[in-house]
Amino acid sequence: MLLPACIPSTVNGSFTLVLTAAVSAMGSTKEPAAVTAQRSPVPPRSDHISILEGHKLYIWGGCQCVDGQEAFLPSNEIWLYDMENGVWSRRHVEGEVPPVLSQTCGAYLQGILYIFGGCDNNDYTNLMYFVDLSDREYSWRKVTGTVGTTPSPRVRHSCWVYRNRLIYFGGYGCKTVREVNNCKSFMVDEASWATIGSELFQFWGWNNEVHMFEPESASWTEPQTQGQPPEPRASHASATLGHKGYICGGLEKQMIDIHCLDLVTWMWTQVEHQAASLPRSRTLHTLTAISDNTLFLFGGLGNSGVVLSDGWEFDTITGEWIEKDHAHKDKPRLWHSADKGRDGDVIVFGGSQTFLFRMDSVAVLKSPSQSHCADVLIFQTQPYSLSRLCEDCIGKHIFSVEELALRLPAKLQKKIGKRISYFRTNAQHIDASS
Repeated sequence: MLLPACIPSTVNGSFTLVLTAAVSAMGSTKEPAAVTAQRSPVPPRSDHISILEGHKLYIWGGCQCVDGQEAFLPSNEIWLYDMENGVWSRRHVEGEVPPVLSQTCGAYLQGILYIFGGCDNNDYTNLMYFVDLSDREYSWRKVTGTVGTTPSPRVRHSCWVYRNRLIYFGGYGCKTVREVNNCKSFMVDEASWATIGSELFQFWGWNNEVHMFEPESASWTEPQTQGQPPEPRASHASATLGHKGYICGGLEKQMIDIHCLDLVTWMWTQVEHQAASLPRSRTLHTLTAISDNTLFLFGGLGNSGVVLSDGWEFDTITGEWIEKDHAHKDKPRLWHSADKGRDGDVIVFGGSQTFLFRMDSVAVLKSPSQSHCADVLIFQTQPYSLSRLCEDCIGKHIFSVEELALRLPAKLQKKIGKRISYFRTNAQHIDASS
C-alpha cells in the first residue's frame, strides 16, 4: 500500500497503522455490517439550554409534548451526551432547584451554568440560579443578596459572556406604567396590556436593554451604551466573538439584520451587508461563533411561518453572508440549541420541526407543535484533520479492518472504540462526514 505523499517517511508507526487501516477500510469491497440504530433515551424537547464542555454536551430544561399538550421538562435533572461514544446519561440535581421554566436564558462561565429569567407556571420571572457542572455533586443554588437593580422579568432574551461577566440583551416582558414612562428602550405590544395582581396596569412588550451581571460581586449594572442601538426584540440569536457581542434576527422584516456591541467601549454598530444574497429574517434560530471572524446561522422560524433548515456563514470582517450546503436540509429546526464543538463543528440538539399559533387571554402566542426532536445534528464548517478522518473512517468500517485495529496500541484502541460506539448508536441521526 502506498501512503499519501503528504505523509513523511518517518511517520510514527502507530499513526501509520491507523492510516493503513483507514485506507484499507475505504478501499474494501466488503460492505460494512448492518448497524442497528439505538433510539435516543433523552426526551425530545425544544426551548432548552445546552452547554458543550470538552466532549460532553449538557442539556437542561425545555418542553415536550405529553398527551397532545406542551409540558415542561423537570428542572432537577441534567442530561449528558458523550460526543466521543454517542452515549446519553442522566444526572439528578438537588439543592435550591429552580421552578420548571420556559423561554429562559442560559450562560456558561468558568464551569458554572447560570439561568436567568423565563416563565414559570405562574408568571414571568427575573430570578437567577446556577449549578457548578465541574462539581460532581451537581447542586442548584439561587442567587440572592445582589447589588444594584435587577432587570425586569423577561423571556426570550440572550446573553454574551465576556471577562467573567454575563451581559444580557433584549427580551419580551412586562413593565408597570411608571417603568414604561421612564424607559426609552421599551416598545409596547399595544395589543397585550393587562391588569395583573396588585399592579393597576402592566404593559407587555420588547426591549433592547443591556444589563450586566458580575458573579464575583453578585452585582447588576446597566452600562450606558453609545451609538444607534438595534430595535427592541426577542427570540433573536446572539454570539460572542472576542470583545464584541453580535445579535441578529428577532424582527418581522424581509431580510435579516445584524448588530454588534463592543463590550469594552459599549458602542453599538449595525453591520452592513456586503452580499447580494442574504438570509431571510427569522426568529428562534441560532448563531454560533466558529472562528475568530465567522458566525454560523442555522434554522429558525421565517416570517411566513415556515420552519427553516438553511445554514449561513457570516464574515464579520468583510460583512459577507455565504449560504452553506450541508447534510441536514431535510431537518428544519426552530427553538433548538447550537454549540461549537471539536474541529469547528456546530452541534445542534433538539428543537421543533413545525410550528402552531395559539390564542391566549393576553395575546396571540406562538407555540411549538408536537414535533419535538431529540437528535444531534453535526455541521462540519472546516476540513477535518487526517487523524480525525482516519478515526471516523475506522469507526464506520470496523468490520472491514477489525484485524488491523486490534494491532493498535491500547490507547489508540480505546479512542477508536469510542468512535465505533458513536457511529453504532447514532447511525440514523449523524452523518458527520457529509
